[in-house]
Amino acid sequence: MSLRHHSALREGVILGAVVGTGIWVWIALVDAIVGEPFRTFFVLGGVARFTTLHYVLCLAYGVVAVSVAHAAQREATLIVGAAFAFFLLELGFVMVSAILSHVGLGGLAWARILGGNAVGVALTFLILWRRHPLAQEFRDGTAEGEE
Repeated sequence: MSLRHHSALREGVILGAVVGTGIWVWIALVDAIVGEPFRTFFVLGGVARFTTLHYVLCLAYGVVAVSVAHAAQREATLIVGAAFAFFLLELGFVMVSAILSHVGLGGLAWARILGGNAVGVALTFLILWRRHPLAQEFRDGTAEGEE
């Protein structure tokens, strides 16, 4: 499918909404299963505040992710840089999980935060993989970097 049929904003908002909902549901389910409904949300500022900020950040994340996927179709090396940036983002979530495990969420911070992040990553890759040739772009990007 050519780029003119893709809207980064529209696709990104959809991606962000799906990822945001997946993560929100994961956290709510883990909290409910352990008998502490909405505990994570309250520790992170309350249900309304957390949900609002969470969706704003997920929508921005979705738009950026789709924009990078579109740009990588024009410049394949961009996907390698995006993979590195993604690794740093994941490292940030590991650090946040570690901090929250000591400040308010206990040992289940890992299941709540990092588990939710894993759900978001899986949804992101699944959606982008189906709509964009990411594997080919990554191979092209690494091949161009070797030249």
